[in-house]
Amino acid sequence: MPNSYQVRSLSAAVGLFAAVVAVDAAAQSTGESFYKGRSVDMIIGAAPGGGYDVYGRVVARHMPRHLAGNPTMVPKNMPGAGSSKAAEYIYSVAPKDGSAIGIIFPGSIMTPLLEEKRSTQYDPPKFSYLGTANKEVRVCALRNGAPATTVAAAMKTEVVMGATAEGGSTQDYPAVMNEVLGTKFKIIRGYKGTLDITLAVERGEADGLCGWAWTSLKTQKANWLTDKSVTVAVQFGMENDPDLDKMGVPSIWSFVKNDADKQLLELMIGQQVFGRPFVAPPGVPADRLKILRDAFAATMKDKQFLADAQKSKLDIDYDSGEAVQKLVARMYATPKPVVNRLIAAMK
Repeated sequence: MPNSYQVRSLSAAVGLFAAVVAVDAAAQSTGESFYKGRSVDMIIGAAPGGGYDVYGRVVARHMPRHLAGNPTMVPKNMPGAGSSKAAEYIYSVAPKDGSAIGIIFPGSIMTPLLEEKRSTQYDPPKFSYLGTANKEVRVCALRNGAPATTVAAAMKTEVVMGATAEGGSTQDYPAVMNEVLGTKFKIIRGYKGTLDITLAVERGEADGLCGWAWTSLKTQKANWLTDKSVTVAVQFGMENDPDLDKMGVPSIWSFVKNDADKQLLELMIGQQVFGRPFVAPPGVPADRLKILRDAFAATMKDKQFLADAQKSKLDIDYDSGEAVQKLVARMYATPKPVVNRLIAAMK
Protein backbone atom coordinates (compact mmCIF):
# COMPACT_ATOMS: atom_id res chain seq x y z
CA MET A 1 0.00 0.00 0.00
CA PRO A 2 1.57 3.38 -1.00
CA ASN A 3 2.48 5.76 1.80
CA SER A 4 1.38 9.42 1.91
CA TYR A 5 4.66 10.59 0.35
CA GLN A 6 4.16 8.27 -2.63
CA VAL A 7 0.57 9.45 -3.03
CA ARG A 8 1.68 13.09 -3.03
CA SER A 9 4.44 12.30 -5.54
CA LEU A 10 2.01 10.48 -7.80
CA SER A 11 -0.46 13.36 -7.59
CA ALA A 12 2.29 15.83 -8.47
CA ALA A 13 3.36 13.70 -11.43
CA VAL A 14 -0.22 13.49 -12.68
CA GLY A 15 -0.56 17.24 -12.29
CA LEU A 16 2.66 17.86 -14.18
CA PHE A 17 1.55 15.52 -16.98
CA ALA A 18 -1.79 17.31 -17.21
CA ALA A 19 -0.01 20.67 -17.39
CA VAL A 20 2.25 19.42 -20.18
CA VAL A 21 -0.77 18.09 -22.09
CA ALA A 22 -2.54 21.43 -21.59
CA VAL A 23 0.49 23.36 -22.87
CA ASP A 24 0.77 21.07 -25.88
CA ALA A 25 -2.95 21.46 -26.59
CA ALA A 26 -2.56 25.23 -26.38
CA ALA A 27 0.36 25.07 -28.80
CA GLN A 28 -1.73 22.96 -31.16
CA SER A 29 -4.54 25.50 -30.88
CA THR A 30 -2.26 28.43 -31.68
CA GLY A 31 -0.66 26.44 -34.48
CA GLU A 32 2.88 26.55 -33.04
CA SER A 33 3.23 22.80 -32.67
CA PHE A 34 1.20 21.94 -35.76
CA TYR A 35 2.80 24.26 -38.33
CA LYS A 36 6.42 24.23 -37.19
CA GLY A 37 8.53 22.45 -39.79
CA ARG A 38 5.45 21.61 -41.84
CA SER A 39 4.74 22.11 -45.53
CA VAL A 40 1.35 23.61 -46.45
CA ASP A 41 -0.01 23.06 -49.97
CA MET A 42 -1.44 26.03 -51.86
CA ILE A 43 -3.65 24.45 -54.53
CA ILE A 44 -4.09 26.86 -57.47
CA GLY A 45 -7.09 25.99 -59.62
CA ALA A 46 -5.61 27.59 -62.72
CA ALA A 47 -2.79 27.13 -65.19
CA PRO A 48 0.59 28.80 -64.58
CA GLY A 49 0.92 32.38 -65.72
CA GLY A 50 -2.65 33.57 -65.27
CA GLY A 51 -4.03 36.04 -62.77
CA TYR A 52 -5.19 33.44 -60.25
CA ASP A 53 -1.79 31.78 -60.39
CA VAL A 54 -0.10 35.09 -59.56
CA TYR A 55 -2.45 35.76 -56.63
CA GLY A 56 -1.90 32.26 -55.25
CA ARG A 57 1.88 32.47 -55.46
CA VAL A 58 2.15 35.95 -53.93
CA VAL A 59 -0.06 34.92 -51.00
CA ALA A 60 1.99 31.71 -50.60
CA ARG A 61 5.18 33.80 -50.30
CA HIS A 62 3.88 35.93 -47.42
CA MET A 63 1.16 34.07 -45.51
CA PRO A 64 3.58 31.66 -43.73
CA ARG A 65 5.01 34.59 -41.73
CA HIS A 66 1.60 34.99 -40.12
CA LEU A 67 1.28 31.33 -39.13
CA ALA A 68 2.94 30.35 -35.85
CA GLY A 69 5.77 27.96 -36.69
CA ASN A 70 6.45 29.68 -40.04
CA PRO A 71 5.70 26.68 -42.31
CA THR A 72 6.70 26.40 -45.95
CA MET A 73 3.82 27.04 -48.37
CA VAL A 74 4.13 25.20 -51.68
CA PRO A 75 2.09 26.38 -54.73
CA LYS A 76 0.69 23.51 -56.80
CA ASN A 77 -1.20 24.22 -60.02
CA MET A 78 -4.26 22.07 -60.66
CA PRO A 79 -6.10 23.55 -63.67
CA GLY A 80 -9.13 21.94 -65.25
CA ALA A 81 -12.89 22.30 -65.69
CA GLY A 82 -12.96 25.96 -64.69
CA SER A 83 -11.24 25.21 -61.35
CA SER A 84 -13.72 22.43 -60.51
CA LYS A 85 -10.91 19.87 -60.60
CA ALA A 86 -9.06 21.76 -57.87
CA ALA A 87 -12.29 22.36 -55.94
CA GLU A 88 -13.07 18.64 -55.92
CA TYR A 89 -9.56 17.85 -54.75
CA ILE A 90 -9.66 20.39 -51.93
CA TYR A 91 -13.13 19.22 -50.89
CA SER A 92 -12.63 15.46 -50.98
CA VAL A 93 -8.93 14.55 -51.08
CA ALA A 94 -6.86 17.28 -49.40
CA PRO A 95 -6.16 16.81 -45.68
CA LYS A 96 -8.68 18.52 -43.41
CA ASP A 97 -6.17 19.51 -40.73
CA GLY A 98 -5.19 22.95 -42.03
CA SER A 99 -2.21 21.78 -44.08
CA ALA A 100 -3.89 22.41 -47.45
CA ILE A 101 -5.61 25.53 -48.76
CA GLY A 102 -6.27 26.83 -52.25
CA ILE A 103 -7.51 29.53 -54.59
CA ILE A 104 -10.29 28.66 -57.05
CA PHE A 105 -12.42 30.50 -59.59
CA PRO A 106 -15.70 32.03 -58.36
CA GLY A 107 -17.31 30.08 -61.19
CA SER A 108 -16.33 26.79 -59.58
CA ILE A 109 -18.17 27.89 -56.44
CA MET A 110 -21.28 28.64 -58.50
CA THR A 111 -21.11 25.62 -60.82
CA PRO A 112 -22.92 23.12 -58.54
CA LEU A 113 -25.78 25.61 -58.11
CA LEU A 114 -26.07 26.11 -61.85
CA GLU A 115 -25.81 22.51 -63.04
CA GLU A 116 -29.00 20.88 -64.31
CA LYS A 117 -27.55 17.44 -63.66
CA ARG A 118 -25.09 17.50 -60.78
CA SER A 119 -21.68 16.27 -61.92
CA THR A 120 -19.45 18.03 -59.41
CA GLN A 121 -18.46 16.14 -56.29
CA TYR A 122 -18.39 19.04 -53.84
CA ASP A 123 -20.82 21.30 -51.99
CA PRO A 124 -19.55 24.94 -52.01
CA PRO A 125 -21.38 26.19 -48.89
CA LYS A 126 -19.45 23.57 -46.91
CA PHE A 127 -15.99 24.86 -47.88
CA SER A 128 -14.07 26.63 -45.12
CA TYR A 129 -13.60 30.09 -46.64
CA LEU A 130 -10.50 32.04 -45.61
CA GLY A 131 -11.54 35.18 -47.46
CA THR A 132 -11.08 36.86 -50.81
CA ALA A 133 -8.11 38.91 -51.91
CA ASN A 134 -10.18 41.01 -54.27
CA LYS A 135 -13.70 41.98 -55.22
CA GLU A 136 -13.55 41.59 -58.95
CA VAL A 137 -14.81 43.49 -61.95
CA ARG A 138 -14.84 41.56 -65.23
CA VAL A 139 -14.64 42.83 -68.79
CA CYS A 140 -15.01 41.92 -72.43
CA ALA A 141 -11.89 42.73 -74.45
CA LEU A 142 -12.07 42.73 -78.26
CA ARG A 143 -9.05 43.08 -80.50
CA ASN A 144 -9.01 46.11 -82.75
CA GLY A 145 -9.56 44.74 -86.22
CA ALA A 146 -12.23 42.27 -85.05
CA PRO A 147 -15.59 42.32 -86.87
CA ALA A 148 -17.01 44.21 -83.87
CA THR A 149 -15.39 46.07 -81.00
CA THR A 150 -18.48 47.28 -79.12
CA VAL A 151 -21.46 45.54 -77.54
CA ALA A 152 -23.84 47.32 -79.93
CA ALA A 153 -21.86 46.12 -82.95
CA ALA A 154 -21.64 42.57 -81.53
CA MET A 155 -25.46 42.49 -81.52
CA LYS A 156 -25.32 42.66 -85.31
CA THR A 157 -22.07 40.88 -86.24
CA GLU A 158 -20.63 37.49 -85.27
CA VAL A 159 -17.52 37.71 -83.09
CA VAL A 160 -15.34 34.71 -82.18
CA MET A 161 -14.66 34.50 -78.44
CA GLY A 162 -12.10 32.20 -76.85
CA ALA A 163 -13.20 30.33 -73.71
CA THR A 164 -12.10 27.61 -71.30
CA ALA A 165 -14.94 25.29 -70.29
CA GLU A 166 -18.46 25.29 -68.86
CA GLY A 167 -18.31 26.82 -65.42
CA GLY A 168 -15.52 29.16 -66.48
CA SER A 169 -16.32 32.86 -66.70
CA THR A 170 -14.91 33.14 -70.24
CA GLN A 171 -17.63 30.69 -71.34
CA ASP A 172 -20.52 31.81 -69.16
CA TYR A 173 -20.37 35.60 -69.62
CA PRO A 174 -20.53 35.69 -73.43
CA ALA A 175 -23.19 32.96 -73.40
CA VAL A 176 -25.40 34.98 -71.03
CA MET A 177 -24.83 38.12 -73.11
CA ASN A 178 -26.02 36.22 -76.16
CA GLU A 179 -29.20 35.22 -74.35
CA VAL A 180 -30.00 38.44 -72.51
CA LEU A 181 -28.66 41.14 -74.85
CA GLY A 182 -28.75 39.35 -78.19
CA THR A 183 -25.03 39.56 -78.96
CA LYS A 184 -23.70 37.21 -81.62
CA PHE A 185 -20.66 35.82 -79.84
CA LYS A 186 -19.41 32.53 -81.31
CA ILE A 187 -17.82 30.81 -78.33
CA ILE A 188 -14.85 28.52 -78.97
CA ARG A 189 -14.18 26.45 -75.85
CA GLY A 190 -11.27 24.23 -74.90
CA TYR A 191 -8.46 26.67 -74.08
CA LYS A 192 -6.56 25.76 -70.91
CA GLY A 193 -6.64 29.27 -69.47
CA THR A 194 -6.75 32.97 -70.22
CA LEU A 195 -3.06 32.98 -71.14
CA ASP A 196 -3.81 30.60 -74.02
CA ILE A 197 -6.84 32.64 -75.04
CA THR A 198 -4.83 35.86 -75.17
CA LEU A 199 -2.25 34.15 -77.38
CA ALA A 200 -5.10 33.08 -79.67
CA VAL A 201 -6.31 36.68 -79.82
CA GLU A 202 -2.82 37.88 -80.71
CA ARG A 203 -2.62 35.25 -83.46
CA GLY A 204 -6.01 36.34 -84.81
CA GLU A 205 -7.72 32.97 -84.29
CA ALA A 206 -10.04 34.57 -81.72
CA ASP A 207 -11.46 38.08 -81.65
CA GLY A 208 -11.51 38.47 -77.90
CA LEU A 209 -12.62 37.12 -74.55
CA CYS A 210 -15.39 37.95 -72.13
CA GLY A 211 -15.72 37.49 -68.38
CA TRP A 212 -12.02 38.24 -68.00
CA ALA A 213 -10.97 39.76 -64.68
CA TRP A 214 -9.94 43.38 -65.10
CA THR A 215 -7.05 42.78 -62.71
CA SER A 216 -5.87 39.88 -64.89
CA LEU A 217 -5.94 42.01 -68.02
CA LYS A 218 -3.79 44.65 -66.27
CA THR A 219 -1.45 41.95 -64.92
CA GLN A 220 -1.10 39.72 -67.96
CA LYS A 221 -1.56 42.08 -70.88
CA ALA A 222 -0.89 45.64 -69.77
CA ASN A 223 0.64 46.25 -73.22
CA TRP A 224 -2.79 45.73 -74.78
CA LEU A 225 -3.91 48.88 -72.98
CA THR A 226 -0.80 50.95 -73.69
CA ASP A 227 -0.61 50.07 -77.39
CA LYS A 228 -4.40 50.18 -77.75
CA SER A 229 -4.49 46.81 -79.49
CA VAL A 230 -7.81 45.94 -77.82
CA THR A 231 -11.02 47.72 -76.89
CA VAL A 232 -12.53 47.05 -73.47
CA ALA A 233 -16.15 46.83 -74.61
CA VAL A 234 -18.06 46.44 -71.33
CA GLN A 235 -17.51 46.05 -67.58
CA PHE A 236 -19.35 43.66 -65.27
CA GLY A 237 -19.52 44.54 -61.60
CA MET A 238 -22.02 45.15 -58.83
CA GLU A 239 -20.25 48.52 -58.69
CA ASN A 240 -18.33 50.19 -61.50
CA ASP A 241 -14.55 50.33 -61.53
CA PRO A 242 -13.32 53.95 -61.39
CA ASP A 243 -10.45 53.36 -63.83
CA LEU A 244 -12.79 51.75 -66.36
CA ASP A 245 -15.22 54.64 -65.93
CA LYS A 246 -12.39 57.06 -66.75
CA MET A 247 -11.72 55.03 -69.91
CA GLY A 248 -15.37 55.40 -70.89
CA VAL A 249 -16.13 51.67 -70.65
CA PRO A 250 -19.90 51.17 -70.34
CA SER A 251 -21.42 49.08 -67.56
CA ILE A 252 -23.42 45.96 -68.38
CA TRP A 253 -26.32 47.56 -66.46
CA SER A 254 -26.63 50.25 -69.12
CA PHE A 255 -27.79 47.56 -71.55
CA VAL A 256 -30.33 45.87 -69.22
CA LYS A 257 -33.95 46.66 -70.09
CA ASN A 258 -36.06 44.95 -67.39
CA ASP A 259 -36.04 43.67 -63.80
CA ALA A 260 -36.04 39.99 -64.81
CA ASP A 261 -32.80 40.41 -66.76
CA LYS A 262 -31.32 42.43 -63.91
CA GLN A 263 -32.14 39.69 -61.39
CA LEU A 264 -30.53 37.07 -63.61
CA LEU A 265 -27.35 39.10 -64.11
CA GLU A 266 -27.12 39.89 -60.39
CA LEU A 267 -26.97 36.16 -59.62
CA MET A 268 -24.12 35.70 -62.12
CA ILE A 269 -22.21 38.88 -61.29
CA GLY A 270 -22.73 38.66 -57.52
CA GLN A 271 -20.02 36.00 -57.34
CA GLN A 272 -17.48 38.69 -58.24
CA VAL A 273 -17.76 39.99 -54.69
CA PHE A 274 -15.53 36.99 -53.91
CA GLY A 275 -13.34 37.58 -56.94
CA ARG A 276 -10.23 35.76 -55.63
CA PRO A 277 -11.57 33.25 -53.08
CA PHE A 278 -9.18 31.29 -50.88
CA VAL A 279 -10.61 28.15 -49.33
CA ALA A 280 -9.77 25.24 -47.07
CA PRO A 281 -11.49 21.85 -47.04
CA PRO A 282 -14.71 21.36 -45.09
CA GLY A 283 -14.20 19.93 -41.63
CA VAL A 284 -11.09 21.91 -40.67
CA PRO A 285 -11.27 22.20 -36.85
CA ALA A 286 -12.78 25.52 -35.79
CA ASP A 287 -9.70 26.69 -33.88
CA ARG A 288 -7.38 25.95 -36.79
CA LEU A 289 -9.77 27.56 -39.28
CA LYS A 290 -9.62 30.70 -37.14
CA ILE A 291 -5.81 30.51 -37.27
CA LEU A 292 -5.90 30.32 -41.07
CA ARG A 293 -8.46 33.12 -41.40
CA ASP A 294 -6.51 35.36 -39.06
CA ALA A 295 -3.27 34.64 -40.95
CA PHE A 296 -4.94 35.39 -44.30
CA ALA A 297 -6.41 38.65 -42.95
CA ALA A 298 -3.01 39.66 -41.55
CA THR A 299 -1.38 38.87 -44.90
CA MET A 300 -3.82 41.16 -46.72
CA LYS A 301 -2.63 44.06 -44.52
CA ASP A 302 1.06 43.13 -44.51
CA LYS A 303 3.30 45.88 -45.96
CA GLN A 304 5.68 43.42 -47.61
CA PHE A 305 2.77 41.56 -49.17
CA LEU A 306 1.14 44.76 -50.42
CA ALA A 307 4.42 45.91 -51.94
CA ASP A 308 4.83 42.54 -53.66
CA ALA A 309 1.23 42.67 -54.87
CA GLN A 310 1.75 46.15 -56.29
CA LYS A 311 4.92 45.00 -58.04
CA SER A 312 2.96 42.07 -59.49
CA LYS A 313 0.15 44.46 -60.52
CA LEU A 314 -2.43 42.80 -58.27
CA ASP A 315 -5.40 44.71 -56.91
CA ILE A 316 -6.08 43.90 -53.26
CA ASP A 317 -9.56 44.51 -51.90
CA TYR A 318 -9.90 42.05 -49.03
CA ASP A 319 -13.08 40.63 -47.55
CA SER A 320 -13.25 38.16 -44.68
CA GLY A 321 -13.85 34.43 -44.73
CA GLU A 322 -16.96 34.89 -42.59
CA ALA A 323 -18.42 37.38 -45.10
CA VAL A 324 -17.72 35.10 -48.07
CA GLN A 325 -19.19 32.10 -46.21
CA LYS A 326 -22.46 34.02 -45.63
CA LEU A 327 -22.64 35.28 -49.22
CA VAL A 328 -22.19 31.79 -50.69
CA ALA A 329 -24.93 30.45 -48.40
CA ARG A 330 -27.25 33.28 -49.48
CA MET A 331 -26.63 32.66 -53.19
CA TYR A 332 -27.40 28.97 -52.74
CA ALA A 333 -30.75 30.03 -51.27
CA THR A 334 -31.74 31.84 -54.54
CA PRO A 335 -35.26 30.91 -55.77
CA LYS A 336 -35.14 28.04 -58.25
CA PRO A 337 -36.88 29.87 -61.16
CA VAL A 338 -34.11 32.50 -61.22
CA VAL A 339 -31.45 29.78 -61.08
CA ASN A 340 -33.13 27.85 -63.91
CA ARG A 341 -33.24 30.90 -66.15
CA LEU A 342 -29.54 31.56 -65.62
CA ILE A 343 -28.78 27.90 -66.37
CA ALA A 344 -30.68 28.18 -69.67
CA ALA A 345 -29.00 31.50 -70.50
CA MET A 346 -25.51 30.08 -70.07
CA LYS A 347 -26.29 27.51 -72.74
